[in-house]
Amino acid sequence: MTVEELLQEGRVIAVVGLSPSRFRPSYGVSEYMQAQGFRIIPVNPNETEILGERCYASLEDVREKVDIVNIFRRPEFVPPLVDSAIRMGAKCVWMQEGVAHEGAAEQARAAGLLVVMDRCILKEHRRLAMR
Repeated sequence: MTVEELLQEGRVIAVVGLSPSRFRPSYGVSEYMQAQGFRIIPVNPNETEILGERCYASLEDVREKVDIVNIFRRPEFVPPLVDSAIRMGAKCVWMQEGVAHEGAAEQARAAGLLVVMDRCILKEHRRLAMR
């Protein structure tokens, strides 16, 4: 699966580290993706609702099918998130700009997941939409 196919076919994005602050990149990116028709599932243990969606404390708490696990956390937090993404059957682990973890990426690829590192999903969506 390619990034283009993922962004055309995937509809549900679990956003780990989604902030309730409009001034944080995670909020702006998620708000944009939501406006493009994607279902956003916020994952933040400190919140109950963000962008009008119920917030989950962890990926393990999400019970619905997730296509993309979008990570807005520092690289040292990525490996357990990749483990969770694999267990939940996600199609992709997307690490936002500034986030990369090669070991976790190799593990995700070995499990059959598409891996995107150090790239913004909003910028990729816009780039592909402009074609």
